[in-house]
Amino acid sequence: MSPSMQKATDVKPLLLDLFCGAGGAAVGYHRAGFEIVGVDIEPQPHYPFEFHQADALEYPLDGFDVIHASPPCQDHSMLKNSAGEHGTGWMLEATINRLRHHGRPFVIENVVGAVLPTAIELCGSSFGLGAAGFDLSRHRRFECSFPIMAPPCGHRRGKTLGVYGHGTNSWHRLKLGRCIREAEKRQAMGIDWMTRGELSQAIPPAYTEYIGRQLMAILAGQR
Repeated sequence: MSPSMQKATDVKPLLLDLFCGAGGAAVGYHRAGFEIVGVDIEPQPHYPFEFHQADALEYPLDGFDVIHASPPCQDHSMLKNSAGEHGTGWMLEATINRLRHHGRPFVIENVVGAVLPTAIELCGSSFGLGAAGFDLSRHRRFECSFPIMAPPCGHRRGKTLGVYGHGTNSWHRLKLGRCIREAEKRQAMGIDWMTRGELSQAIPPAYTEYIGRQLMAILAGQR
C-alpha cells in the first residue's frame, strides 16, 4: 500500500453530534472509530471532544460523514403528564426533516413514546449494563437512515434499576429495598465523567458504540 493510500485509510469518519449534552453518545461513537464534533445550545464543560455552543437546528451540516442528533425528549416522555411539557416537542420533527433532506447517514435518538416510525429500541440489559446485581433499564429509540438490527432486551436477573433525575431515591427504596448510590448509577451507565444531572439525561456509550460499529462497516463498504 502506498503512503498516500495508507494516509487516506487512516482518516477517521467525522461525526456531528447535535444536541450533544455531556457526551454519552459521543464516547460510544468515538470507541467505534469516529472523530467527533459536538453542538449544544447550552455550555457543556464536561464534553470530552471538540465542542461548539450553537443552535443545533441551525449549525452547518456540510463536511460531516455522519450526523447524530438527540433533540429534547421531555415532551415525548411517559413522565410528561406529571412533569409538564417543556414546549420543545416540535424539535424532533424539525430534526428529522432537516437530516432527511441533507442526505448524509444519520441517527436520531429519543425516548420511548417519540414518533420514530422505523426506530430500533436499545436497552441496557442487551449490553450487560447494570450495577449491584441489577440490570440497567434504560430504553431508548434510534431512528437510523441505514439498515440496522437491535439485540434483544433481556432483564436476565429479574431486577432492574433506572437512572433518572432528582427525587428518585424513594422510588428505588420501595422497589429495590434500598437507595441506589451515585457511584452505582455511573457504573450502570458506563459513564464516570458527568455530574448527577448530566448523567440523568445521558445515553450509555454502549448503545452508540453498537450502532457506530455497524455504521463503520457500511461506510467502509462504500469506499
